[in-house]
Amino acid sequence: MTEVSLVQAVNAALNRAMDEDSRVVVLGEDVGIDGGVFRATDGLLATFGEQRVLDTPMAEASIAGVSIGLAAQGFRPVAEIQFAGFAYACIDQMVNHASRLRSRTRGRLTCSMVLRAPAGGGIKAIEHHSESPEAMFAHIPGLKVVMPSSPARAYGLLLSAIRDPDPVVFLEPTRLYRAAREDVTDEGTGLPLETCFTLRPGRDLTLVSWGAMVRETLEAAEHLATENIEAEVIDVATLKPLDSTAILASVARTGRLIIVHEAPMTCGYGAEIAARVCGGAITSLLAPIERVTGYDTMTPYLRTEAFYMPNVARILAAARRTMAYA
Repeated sequence: MTEVSLVQAVNAALNRAMDEDSRVVVLGEDVGIDGGVFRATDGLLATFGEQRVLDTPMAEASIAGVSIGLAAQGFRPVAEIQFAGFAYACIDQMVNHASRLRSRTRGRLTCSMVLRAPAGGGIKAIEHHSESPEAMFAHIPGLKVVMPSSPARAYGLLLSAIRDPDPVVFLEPTRLYRAAREDVTDEGTGLPLETCFTLRPGRDLTLVSWGAMVRETLEAAEHLATENIEAEVIDVATLKPLDSTAILASVARTGRLIIVHEAPMTCGYGAEIAARVCGGAITSLLAPIERVTGYDTMTPYLRTEAFYMPNVARILAAARRTMAYA
């Protein structure tokens, strides 16, 4: 068991997957010689060679397209897009080809590929370097979407994503890359891609989040405990397929729900969760569902980024409004 950061956990998972399966290849801009923009692929070139670790041109659409071709021929490509905001160039390939390959060929071909990208703000970067497009990818039938919130979950979920027979978009919270360390046992054990993780039990309120915002959500739960409010904290982790059962069961116990995410509110993934709770647990609700999110603007420049990002104070304010309902 070793204490590692999230980016080190990603690196360990890639090493493990490539060592276990010769079909796994890594490709992207600067993933080889430089080890990736955040060093997530550091050392892979030296270990596995240039046949399996491929530096590509700055052409995101081509990176996705080549990955689909490799997957169709039996490889398991892991493509890195340097920032999630650059993944928009991949949409044509992901929507029209990766997500449809199994259906289009009636199961003759599958597209076992992973599209990795750092996502989210909080690192004082600019717009395309700080975006959270998980809802856009989750809307595409045939794609799975994962966003881990800790080193251990990043390790296990990435292994499962690489082993999955269908395409997975794996968004890594940039500001968590080196924010904390956690014990991770590198023994090749994957985590299920269809399960939420309950990080803290509670009786009064359900807090649901994913990615980097899980950190603030847990901190808010700690504050609420001092006010004698026990908040249950659920890390969605895999947005698609969504483990609705775990969320509905929690809301049935607590009667209250707050959803926290960094992406803009309108059509954000929190709306999907809220809709499912309204459809499956509305008679359990004791108060309106609250969403604490980013605003419907472009991610701002560094001087105003802090005003955009959801924070503990906003989560606490939402919790107090929710608890005010009798």
